[in-house]
Amino acid sequence: MNPTLRQMRAFVAVAKTGNFTLAAQSLHVTQSALSGLIKELEQTLGARVVDRSTRKITLTDIGRELYPLFSQMIDDLDGALANVADHTQLRKGIVRIAAPQLMCCTLLPEAIAAYRAGLPDIEVRLADSEVDSVIARVLSGESDIGIGPEREPTPLLEARQLFEMPFALVFPPGHPLEAAERVTWQDVTRFPFIALQGQFTERLLADMHALLRELPLKPANEVNFMTTALAMVSAGLGVTVCLPYAEPLARLYRLHMRPLEEPMLTRRFFVYTRAGRSLSPAAESFIDFLFPYVASKRRRVDGA
Repeated sequence: MNPTLRQMRAFVAVAKTGNFTLAAQSLHVTQSALSGLIKELEQTLGARVVDRSTRKITLTDIGRELYPLFSQMIDDLDGALANVADHTQLRKGIVRIAAPQLMCCTLLPEAIAAYRAGLPDIEVRLADSEVDSVIARVLSGESDIGIGPEREPTPLLEARQLFEMPFALVFPPGHPLEAAERVTWQDVTRFPFIALQGQFTERLLADMHALLRELPLKPANEVNFMTTALAMVSAGLGVTVCLPYAEPLARLYRLHMRPLEEPMLTRRFFVYTRAGRSLSPAAESFIDFLFPYVASKRRRVDGA
């Protein structure tokens, strides 16, 4: 026995309405087509499910037994299909993002707000993480999307470049470098340099040594978070370097940000996802939104 979904829908409609005409109208089929489906169901089951007379329609004993079962199966299926439709049509969904703490207090909140302005029913959960924890959260499945600096490639991850930005020097108002036409990495060595701990500083110093071996760039202080470094710069304790996407935070501290030259060092940031794993429609839509959003932000900054 293998009744089809169309046959079960036809039987449930007849059982609910008690009338072939009303049942046919509810299913948007002709009455003869509905009668044909009921006959097919009875042939499949090898038993009658409906007794017909000129006055009324009644369910047989088997029909009365099957009606609540078929009705519940159809309700469950319709509910599941409606839930899928809500997800695919972005009326429902959750996006889980992991990103470094600095990006989580500058670029991403504005991006999330702009995304949800168009899709208010999508929930976006942002996990502000240490840089080296971003990829771990993606690989463990805690986050759908990771956004972070370039790391060694691995077959477990898919990486799409989101942007590439040059380093900028950050210093307080009234600083001696404020009057300079341009600032170089050599200028950085003249002042206490506040750096971040971990791979940020390690990679930066390695790049500097490779390009300018004689440059004596040594951190006077190393901290865990860029917010700490900016607060120290604001207090006049030194200078720091960061990427231009942090400009809104530097502005909150009333700090100046200038591009660093000789050489111009850049950092690339990527969107990371698990390789071979399909994203939810909501997560896919956020990625599709994020790339043009970041590009438009950069165009506005470059044109300013």
